[in-house]
Amino acid sequence: MATEIPNVIVGVDATFNKSVCLDLESYLIRMLAGDGFYRVLNRNDGITEADYYDRGRYRETFREVFDELRRDGVFTRSIPEIENSDLFKLSPFKALSQDQAVAVDGILEGLFQDLEAGTDSTIVVQGDPGTGKTVVAIYLLKLLVDIAASTPGEHVDSDSLFSEFFVPGYRELLTDIRIGLVVPQQSLRESIKKVFRKTPGLRPEMVMTAFEVGFAEEDFDLLIVDESHRLNQRANQPSGVQNKNFSVITQKLFGSDDKTKTQLDWITAKSKHQIFLLDAAQSVRPADVPPELLTGLVRQAKLSRRHHPLMSQMRVQAGSDYVACVRRILDTTTTSTLPPAELFEGYDFRMFDSVSEMRAEIRRKDAAVGLSRLLAGYAWAWKTKTDKTLYDIEIDGCQLRWNSTQTDWIASPKSVDEVGSIHTVQGYDLNYAGVIIGPDLRFDPVAGKLVIDRGSYFDKKGKENNPVLGKTYTDDDLLRFITNIYAVLLTRGIRGTYVFVCDPALRAYLRGFIPIAV
Repeated sequence: MATEIPNVIVGVDATFNKSVCLDLESYLIRMLAGDGFYRVLNRNDGITEADYYDRGRYRETFREVFDELRRDGVFTRSIPEIENSDLFKLSPFKALSQDQAVAVDGILEGLFQDLEAGTDSTIVVQGDPGTGKTVVAIYLLKLLVDIAASTPGEHVDSDSLFSEFFVPGYRELLTDIRIGLVVPQQSLRESIKKVFRKTPGLRPEMVMTAFEVGFAEEDFDLLIVDESHRLNQRANQPSGVQNKNFSVITQKLFGSDDKTKTQLDWITAKSKHQIFLLDAAQSVRPADVPPELLTGLVRQAKLSRRHHPLMSQMRVQAGSDYVACVRRILDTTTTSTLPPAELFEGYDFRMFDSVSEMRAEIRRKDAAVGLSRLLAGYAWAWKTKTDKTLYDIEIDGCQLRWNSTQTDWIASPKSVDEVGSIHTVQGYDLNYAGVIIGPDLRFDPVAGKLVIDRGSYFDKKGKENNPVLGKTYTDDDLLRFITNIYAVLLTRGIRGTYVFVCDPALRAYLRGFIPIAV
């Protein structure tokens, strides 16, 4: 059915060549999708981030085009408002980096080969924080839906990034294909559903929990799993209902209540093809699938040539060197032999001696550029969950409260005055993050290494043993989870990361590696 377009706006500039026009088109599609007022009917295969002669000068004019279109009512929000929104950040119209594009191309080639051969397949996309795993998942799902919906004889621009897949043969392989996107974290899942409601061809019902996959009446042709490291093994779930459901699903899929089966096994049992996006170093709870299973998954994908690494840092402006620096600082095997404090040009990385001053700086940044928040490890009890008049965190006279909502907290009205936990920010971007490293993580100056204070870690699910599987989690196990949490928190900020450390010994230790705020 043809879609009637009531108004057409034509832009003319004698200096624009084809490369500039394609770049402007991609830019406007991304901004329209992020604005959210109109539904974008375009496919996403033509979204480019290509370089061309004098691109910087031409791109300066794009803002003028945007401003004029906004005056004409095409856009309802400013550029910063759009770029700070989930609709923009999680949009299937994001321009891919080179290695993201290479990964998507390789995934499509392998998937179509396996579909044609009628063989099952498992694909793994692996990358550090900020390499754009979620972007790849959403982009890929939209692209597959568009290929499936394409029609014979439809004109395809040869300059389109994935035009080769919009030709006879590929569409037929996707006929009646049943695809789902599994997202373990509640907040991220709900944010993606909002994007899918605004995107033709995508439906919020496509975004599911592993439990919903397990209970689905029909199997899936393809399941894409974002944040696969957050899938669960058999462990005590947040509710009795989920504990029962874990058993019911396992019996349904495997004929018995095999307690060694994980949600990873559910996904494989319920689909012919799987695409797992993961980073084992972002596992933050004992209930998460164990690292050895993820290692095996990666190994098998490499052997079958279905492994696609993401290397380019798409979030943190300091680049991949910053992520590596954070992981070195939090390396549990490292003694006090780290390199001196690193300065990352164009990136605001500082340690504060006062949490009040860091809070004030975060508020200033939020007023200036938006999307600046305080974050912390789970080193304080959540008192305000039951009594909103209390404070959860008190440090040197500074009183703070945990996030008042677990869903879409970053965009909530109160968030700039609250503190977000790992469960509200994993998978999200911020412009500036102020990270409070609580008393759960300490430094032993005698041993010269990081240690944990189990009594100062208040995530009950984050430290409980697993009697079902006979697993007891040691302080070393807990240290891995806690340092993983802080690594995630310290890699949320696009423009900068501020740090306050509660433990005096750890603060003194980290002074040698993080520049001091003055």
